Amino acid sequence: MKARIRIYPFLIVLVAVLTVFIVSSMAQEKPADNMQIVREKIQTDKKLFIAENMNLTESEAKVFWPVYENYQKDLGKLVDKTVKLIDNYAANYQTMTEEAAKELINGYLAIEGERVTLMKSFLPEFRKVLPEKKVARYYQLENKINAVVKYGLAKQIPLVN
Repeated sequence: MKARIRIYPFLIVLVAVLTVFIVSSMAQEKPADNMQIVREKIQTDKKLFIAENMNLTESEAKVFWPVYENYQKDLGKLVDKTVKLIDNYAANYQTMTEEAAKELINGYLAIEGERVTLMKSFLPEFRKVLPEKKVARYYQLENKINAVVKYGLAKQIPLVN
């Protein structure tokens, strides 16, 4: 029997919240406090999604969640960089210069590289607290979430002119 991932309600909420986050970021209409509220909502929903789909025992949960929180803290720094990159793009995409396009590409690739490095650096920590199959499942869940986020961004961000 195939294991199913309970993903649909989470994805709907994540895409909706992400859309609000990106659109308001690009329009620069919401103050920073509201952005923090949106971010906290996303983090809470993400944690619930992970909890529902990891099937952790009580003893696994006790040691998994601290590692998860540390990972999310570092991942949050990459989210901040991504938001800054998107904000810069939003301010300049209609008048994008060749140099700005180059900086955009380099910035994006740097963030993606840092994401992979972060995943690799936390892998030993996750392996210390979970069986290998659950580590693989967690990384799959993170990958699915990242795919949803990227899809939301792709829908909202216009192409370079």
